Amino acid sequence: MKPKVSIIMGSTSDLPVMEEAAKVLNEFKIPFELNALSAHRTPEEVEKFAKGAYERGIRVIIAGAGMAAHLPGVIAAMTPVPVIGVPIKATLDGMDSLLSIVQMPPGIPVATVGINAAKNAGILAAQILSVDNEKIHKKVVEYKKTLKDKIVKANEELLKVKFEFKV
Repeated sequence: MKPKVSIIMGSTSDLPVMEEAAKVLNEFKIPFELNALSAHRTPEEVEKFAKGAYERGIRVIIAGAGMAAHLPGVIAAMTPVPVIGVPIKATLDGMDSLLSIVQMPPGIPVATVGINAAKNAGILAAQILSVDNEKIHKKVVEYKKTLKDKIVKANEELLKVKFEFKV
């Protein structure tokens, strides 16, 4: 089994956030790898990873980082593979990370999810891969259906909630 998605984090302290992407990919049965690389502490390894990702079969990269959050942008600058950035809440309620990832210069896009929203990054990676993979497409469609079913059920439960002035 060769990985199709690479989940990269700035350090293992980001694992509690980034493992949410791993859980989604695991649920969708999408092979992935999980590594720690730092744009600041291991720049040569980041460059080697980014430049070799496509040739190794990686089709989507999910990169999470906090504070200055350069990792997703640095990777995106060196690879043709789509990069999804996950801003991690470390300081400033994560706004520093969000702005660092979303404000990329022209020609270096990074798809960016919400602060600590690695689960959405995993879902987006699955959706990207589903464009030409029928098995993944069906799993994404089924997942979206379960989201709808949860809201329908929640509304059925809300009908049972009683208040004197609820109409």
